Amino acid sequence: MAMSREELERLVQLVGRTEEREIDCDECLRKVSEFAEQQLMHKTLSEALRAVEQHLAICGECREEYEMLRKAINELGPDGNRPMPS
Repeated sequence: MAMSREELERLVQLVGRTEEREIDCDECLRKVSEFAEQQLMHKTLSEALRAVEQHLAICGECREEYEMLRKAINELGPDGNRPMPS
């Protein structure tokens, strides 16, 4: 089956985003909570967390997990004790 122009362009974009050292989904998901907290607090990312950022840029499944986690952290508020709405 032939790929559409949009699919080919997306594939080329993904290939262009590859790095010499990349992490897999398991490693990304082990570090994604730390990544989300750093992002929400606007802190500088360590080298390991930059690898998570790069993985999230190319992996839709991990990006979905990250977005759900980020939303949950954001709803808790800065002290982490804000009650969940009923």
